[in-house]
Amino acid sequence: MKITEIRDMNSNELCTELDRQRRRLFDLRAQSVTEKLANPNLVTRTKRDIARIFTVLRERGETAVEQRVHHLEAVAARRNVGG
Repeated sequence: MKITEIRDMNSNELCTELDRQRRRLFDLRAQSVTEKLANPNLVTRTKRDIARIFTVLRERGETAVEQRVHHLEAVAARRNVGG
């Protein structure tokens, strides 16, 4: 993911993308442990994408990024339970 793509997103999209990238990193690490990861560079790329997202959020002066991500996770969990 390029920095220009990240800068074009709004803050809510960035939080959603951050969550998606973190889940991807978790999956890649799990594959790495079980030796099923074909390309180990994907872990590094994903970490850098996460760092880019945090950088853009901080540049915009976003505060409480972690709280927003947790809030979005809680809302999604409520939707899954209720629906």
